Amino acid sequence: MELRVDDNSGERLDAWLAARLPELSRSRIQALIREQFIQVNGQPAKPRDAVKAGSLISVAIPEAVPLEAAAQDIPLSILFEDEHIVVLDKESGIVVHPAAGNPDGTLVNALLHHCKGQLSGIGGVERPGIVHRLDKDTSGCLVVAKTDVAHQSLVKQFAGRTMQKLYLCVTQGIPKPGTDTVFTHLGRHPVNRQKMAVVNPPGGKASITDYEVLHVDAATITALVLCHLHTGRTHQIRVHMLHKGTPLIGDPIYAQPQRQSVKPGRLMLHAWRLELDHPVTNERLKFEAPIPCEFTPWIQGVELP
Repeated sequence: MELRVDDNSGERLDAWLAARLPELSRSRIQALIREQFIQVNGQPAKPRDAVKAGSLISVAIPEAVPLEAAAQDIPLSILFEDEHIVVLDKESGIVVHPAAGNPDGTLVNALLHHCKGQLSGIGGVERPGIVHRLDKDTSGCLVVAKTDVAHQSLVKQFAGRTMQKLYLCVTQGIPKPGTDTVFTHLGRHPVNRQKMAVVNPPGGKASITDYEVLHVDAATITALVLCHLHTGRTHQIRVHMLHKGTPLIGDPIYAQPQRQSVKPGRLMLHAWRLELDHPVTNERLKFEAPIPCEFTPWIQGVELP
């Protein structure tokens, strides 16, 4: 990949690249510069070097070192399974696939044991069978591919937005209006690279969330909100609800849980319903993950769609 510098702002090289390569964290960019995978005009550089107009910056991203996940006998809550797919009810607090800081104890480790290694290989040894993911603290429906054919079909459905993904969340504050569509571009936060943020186009990626307030608790100034995702960006619901001025209850990244009016002890975000076409039979399938007990104060008496 090559990038031409059009202006002479004098901005640091790592900061300049971070603004244009949102898929890479600033620390990752700095590491690539130090390892000379990023060069300026064919020469090694330093992260603090100032960019100059007319410079040609080359970026080479090395292939990831394969991470061989081990099969582990970890209980799974299975909503559906056949020889092509598995649909799980993921618990809050469990990571989907191994990564730095979470080498094992993940859903992938559990799936390798449960499926005896019979998972799609398209995602590589790091993410066998994984078509999409849920954040560690999010619970609910997750579909996994057991074959490459199923994987390709599911990816196509995600890309074509033919899957229906409905989430339930609890917000601090009442989103207004009660029913609306949030349409923004989401990209990496300019300062905290662990966060996502609403950014001005053409930066980031288009992100669309329909929401409807289902119940309001006036005493705690909280609301039960149904969200329909039309896109699947990282932290999409969490950032879109924050954008409305109503962060999610229990969100350790985008809110301050210790200062919120209720403290259920978890992120109040649940992937409640998932609809998809079976990758082989084309039958339309609908799955619902049981609503966790922490949602009970807001769910009681509410008629869900």
